[in-house]
Amino acid sequence: MTEYLDTPLGRRIAYDLTPGTGPGVVFLGGFKSDKEGSKALYLEDWAKASGRAFLRFDYSGHGQSSGVFEEGAIGDWAEDAEAAIHALTNGPQVLVGSSMGGWISALIARKKPDNVAAFIGIAAAPDFTEDGFWADFSGSERAQLRDVGYVDVPSDYGEPYRITQRLIEDGRDHLVMRTPLEMPFPVRLLQGTADTAVTRDTALAFFDHIESPDSRLSFVAGADHRFSDAACLKLITDTIEALEL
Repeated sequence: MTEYLDTPLGRRIAYDLTPGTGPGVVFLGGFKSDKEGSKALYLEDWAKASGRAFLRFDYSGHGQSSGVFEEGAIGDWAEDAEAAIHALTNGPQVLVGSSMGGWISALIARKKPDNVAAFIGIAAAPDFTEDGFWADFSGSERAQLRDVGYVDVPSDYGEPYRITQRLIEDGRDHLVMRTPLEMPFPVRLLQGTADTAVTRDTALAFFDHIESPDSRLSFVAGADHRFSDAACLKLITDTIEALEL
């Protein structure tokens, strides 16, 4: 059942918490996604069946949480994740970060590594506002961003994404690929070869950049960015179980 957390910054975060043993598992969703997605729900069913603590939540401006999506940015959503994890979980957690959630997880790991038991990235998209949106903008789009404050870009998931100047500028304050990124715990990166949103090169660069004593990258032939067919979903939970935490 969905409940709500009022964060210290005045945001109202919608969440579903499954009680169980630890280390708990936290699902961190992607850009403009929500806690009702197939991966989050599959993980919740797995957690209930295995007696594992599990948390799924919506960032502000996403799903059932307060706020307007277009007014948010990476730093806001990282604050939301940190507040939810602090208030709703106990002990180190296994962070399962999908797409943008992989970037958010990296920010949490960089700030509070002792609170992370392991990191599983699913099509992780670190620094995508800079290396994706900004890098792909034309000169006229960059001018529009400066003069109008936003650019609408096509999405494979419905209506266009409205990319704001604040999102780009705030993203630059939270980049994780430009400085060392220590993750002193197990790291597992899962990446589909048919993913058109996050490339193999991005996955390899992230894998090479992370400093971890136990890091692995697995490519899944034919899997797309959703990474949500039956085989991919099972791979996620198999990966968690194989950690034997």
